[in-house]
Amino acid sequence: MYETIGLWVAAIFTLAVFSFLYKENPLYRLAEHLVVGTSLGYSIVLTYQRVLVPRLIDPVSHGENLIMIVPAILGLLYITRFFPKVAWLSRYPIAFLLGTGMGVAFPYDMQTYILRQIQATMIPLYTPGAPWYDTLGAIVIVFGTLAGIIYFFFSKPHKGLFFGFGSKVGIWLIMIGFGATFGFTVMGRISLLIGRVQFLLGDWLGLLN
Repeated sequence: MYETIGLWVAAIFTLAVFSFLYKENPLYRLAEHLVVGTSLGYSIVLTYQRVLVPRLIDPVSHGENLIMIVPAILGLLYITRFFPKVAWLSRYPIAFLLGTGMGVAFPYDMQTYILRQIQATMIPLYTPGAPWYDTLGAIVIVFGTLAGIIYFFFSKPHKGLFFGFGSKVGIWLIMIGFGATFGFTVMGRISLLIGRVQFLLGDWLGLLN
């Protein structure tokens, strides 16, 4: 019985979301607000049970790991945003969070987005015994990366064989990359649509085997 009720609720809210294709309406807003509210409520309960209780409440109540009181106080200072007279206190946890985030993220971003990209580009153009398509792929990677860099090199006019032709190749490769990314995004959305249509026609209406 509960499975049937859940199936109908899921189907009704799926149709409510699809109703946005016609225009924005109260049914769509209800589904949207319920998704946001349910997600937020679930994350609050999950954070309390998986983070606060095992890492803060239990150890501190037993007199262990008392240093965790400091981040707990910083976290509570976020609540001061609701009280205008002491709202300035919330700047401390925000500043600490931003500083920590920058400090932690910077080396990982350097490793992921710069060093790994440079390493992936510094490859031999020709490897003895390798198939021709590997050699072609290596040439496209190396010269495509150089052409893209030339396009973003604005200190020199894009004229002549090197900067002129290189920037034109670079912009074409960049457009191809944007097109592939957009196509990948569209395919992902279509996959989600196919999944919901299969749910409606199969699980809900039973029209699909």
